Amino acid sequence: MSPSTDVDTLIQLVTGMNRESIVEKIEHFQGPFPVDFTPQFLDSLDLDRLRHVFFALCLQAQRTPSQAA
Repeated sequence: MSPSTDVDTLIQLVTGMNRESIVEKIEHFQGPFPVDFTPQFLDSLDLDRLRHVFFALCLQAQRTPSQAA
């Protein structure tokens, strides 16, 4: 992923995703570091917080949502 325009694109992609899609992507995240969120924790987060978590995962792993799972 390259700098600024890719970050803007990532923001647009993540904000366009619904709750179910984001939870599925987080639960099946394939990245260079382990991710271990319980279903109960993910259920407790509102949609904006889920988007923030998923955005951070994608940004840190330098992946787009389509590459994340």
